[in-house]
Amino acid sequence: MVDGRNRRQPMVTIKIYIEGGGEGKDLDKRFREGWTEFFKKAGLPRMPRPVRGKGRTNTHDLFATAIRAKEKDVLPLLLLDSEDPVKEGHTAWQHLKFRDDMDRPAGALDNQAYLMVQVMETWFLADRENLQALFGSKFKTNKIPQWPNLEDVNKASILEALDAATQNCDKKYEKGKISFKVLATTHPAQVEVSCPHAKALLDFLRRQ
Repeated sequence: MVDGRNRRQPMVTIKIYIEGGGEGKDLDKRFREGWTEFFKKAGLPRMPRPVRGKGRTNTHDLFATAIRAKEKDVLPLLLLDSEDPVKEGHTAWQHLKFRDDMDRPAGALDNQAYLMVQVMETWFLADRENLQALFGSKFKTNKIPQWPNLEDVNKASILEALDAATQNCDKKYEKGKISFKVLATTHPAQVEVSCPHAKALLDFLRRQ
């Protein structure tokens, strides 16, 4: 007779449906590489599989489809830009409903949705040393204000700061190829210090 207590639990595959625009196989590849490297640096016990959802609505739809499919031993997660500040006490689902009228799919739990507050680039500014190393000596870190709370800074200000800081670099910051390279080299430990919503995602992943 087999002792059920000694049976191995099935390995769960974590799929994270992540907002990320643009078209083409090259961007698909860079997206996967960028997120995979970021998660590796976080020292997760189990590597999640990043799935590029492109636009935020399409990303949500892909996640909802995965929830309905109830694929065995697969845990779907959703990761979107918040685009705006998250009200104190609001869950990710409450924020998405309030801002985008985006519903939580039936069967989805509170801990299956996460936010990049307010955009992915916010995470990059949490690791200024990485930006300096990546963009080189012409990177002007003094063009990035010393904001006391990065998650309070609006999207336009974040992107304007990155644009100003890389204005004279050999390659300016832009969405797509460069953004995923920046992501791949960003240190999660730095992001967690400045971005509580990022820490919530990584803490959840570490418990899996």
